[in-house]
Amino acid sequence: MIEQADGNYSAYVPDLPGCVATGDSVAAVEAEIRDAIRFHIDGLREDGLPVSAATSIADYVET
Repeated sequence: MIEQADGNYSAYVPDLPGCVATGDSVAAVEAEIRDAIRFHIDGLREDGLPVSAATSIADYVET
């Protein structure tokens, strides 16, 4: 999930609690969250914790 904040963008991964990133643009935060996901999953594996399959679904809803 990517959200616009005051002066930047933030991202988080619902299926990986605590996995977050920020960036000055959408492209920057996308790159940062990809790195954060890899780092987070590597940390889970190093700690011997399970890496659950993704269950979240995201879509746009227009009104």
